Amino acid sequence: MLIMLLTIFVLAVFVGFEIITKVPPTLHTPLMSGSNAISGITIVGAVLAVHAGHPILTGIIAFLAVTLAMINVVGGYLVTHRMLRMFKSKG
Repeated sequence: MLIMLLTIFVLAVFVGFEIITKVPPTLHTPLMSGSNAISGITIVGAVLAVHAGHPILTGIIAFLAVTLAMINVVGGYLVTHRMLRMFKSKG
């Protein structure tokens, strides 16, 4: 079971890396918005996972998931806000 999960994880990392490196700069902001939406779902899933069978283990994993997802959401918001400021008129 562990080998299968690690294989899926490694394949997901490889495919994700290959897809992201092929994205043109004009599509970066829409992908960032989609990534933020997925991170929001991750946060909700992590909070729900806390109530699963092993309270200590799921608590630690859920805390890490929420922390990493929030870093992604805040970073995406800051990058998007900075890009939108570039389009404002200066007058």
